[in-house]
Amino acid sequence: MLCADMVTIRWTDRAGQPHEDTALLEDIAPHGACLQVEKALPLDTVIALQHAKARMRGAVRYCVYREIGYFVGIQFTPESEWSRSMFTPQHLLDLEQLVLDSAKKASKRGRS
Repeated sequence: MLCADMVTIRWTDRAGQPHEDTALLEDIAPHGACLQVEKALPLDTVIALQHAKARMRGAVRYCVYREIGYFVGIQFTPESEWSRSMFTPQHLLDLEQLVLDSAKKASKRGRS
């Protein structure tokens, strides 16, 4: 689901140095999320993602630079999977629900 919310991320680099930064949560699903960050993160880096209402752990699966920063894909660990009951990002767009709602409206217009 597309979303927008600020989260805190924490990780330890290969030299053992701890890091903390703020990231923009771009999208989220039960098994992972995409974050926008200012610095590249190496693949397989274990990362903790913290929101005021939840904490999840996972590993970096991709990191690509786009015009406005790095987009980092995180795969959550099984015990850290996300759900709406855990927390709902500030701005959340459920594309599947949007398509279903549009189809229902079109169907109603077709019957009129």
